[in-house]
Amino acid sequence: MAAKEYYLHHKTAPYPKSVPIPKDVPKVQGYDFNQGVDHRALLQSYLTMGFQATNLGMAIQEVNNMIEHRLKPVEAEEGSEQTDSRPTGCTIFLGYTSNLISCGVRESIRYLAEHNMVDVMVTTAGGIEEDFIKCLAPTYLGDFALPGKDLHQKGLNRIGNLLMPNDNYAMFEEWLLPILDQMLQEQNTKGTRWTPSKMIHRLGKEINNENSVYYWAYKHNIPVFSPALTDGALGDVFYLFSSKKPGLVLDIVEDICRLNDITVSTKKSGMIILGGGLPKHHIANSNFMRNGANYSVYINTGQEFDGSDAGARPDEAVSWGKIRTDAKPVKVFADASLVFPLLVAETFALRVDELTADKKTD
Repeated sequence: MAAKEYYLHHKTAPYPKSVPIPKDVPKVQGYDFNQGVDHRALLQSYLTMGFQATNLGMAIQEVNNMIEHRLKPVEAEEGSEQTDSRPTGCTIFLGYTSNLISCGVRESIRYLAEHNMVDVMVTTAGGIEEDFIKCLAPTYLGDFALPGKDLHQKGLNRIGNLLMPNDNYAMFEEWLLPILDQMLQEQNTKGTRWTPSKMIHRLGKEINNENSVYYWAYKHNIPVFSPALTDGALGDVFYLFSSKKPGLVLDIVEDICRLNDITVSTKKSGMIILGGGLPKHHIANSNFMRNGANYSVYINTGQEFDGSDAGARPDEAVSWGKIRTDAKPVKVFADASLVFPLLVAETFALRVDELTADKKTD
């Protein structure tokens, strides 16, 4: 029966009868500003707002689940990774791309390292070097539309709508070269075996600046892994240094063994991954060694239609055994600069007293 004939016969539109909605299914409901401006209540309302607001609300719940289990102490097992912190019920891995250190998300990441709230960090070369560069000179706000040719002639480099002067890299090179010289001496005279994570630890000590993410990682002995440490200004300086004083070696095999040893010894594992690329896969692949992470939050804008790992949803990682089949992972399709500080506000920052209780009683 055609739609018009159906309507003339039944005097109603041809809607199939709805099945009953279970009583426990949440109703869509946003924040009512007639209640005043309550930012905590506003963020809590995201869970029932729909779309990516709901995904962010679910991500907040997932991170709070990580924290709940992290607060449960466990006995250290013989041969496990030694840190300054007590063993915890959930090891939290934080991964992020370099642009998140370039922008103001760096301060949120530094806060987590400063208060020893995460256990392992993974990033790219840019995610390392730009933290140290910011301790030497600032990054500036620009505009996405600034012409590249004009900027190049002025010695300015554009990172989205941020500007990094060439002078900043010159200062970084000047700061780094003497440290590399000392590291090479220690390798040759003391037999020191350098790895990317050991180098980052050393640089965190040398920068001696409380604004630095890696200063606090050094202070709390939080391992920071960056297997592609040569892919950036750091690699440029390595090249220049080695052309005059060859021989400095960074062992990435030792680092992958260290990372995987940490991962397989965890009671539970939680992944917070901002962006895609190397940090995303390096953490996920390490969790494959323990049959998958228990908790996972992805925040990125990547799409999966091109088959890239960067855009892959968490369910693809489930197929590889990198996230457990009984897990409830969340992906927030959003720019991390918009949502990660909000997530930190409703999770780590809200529970800072619980998470730092041991430190305060020392």
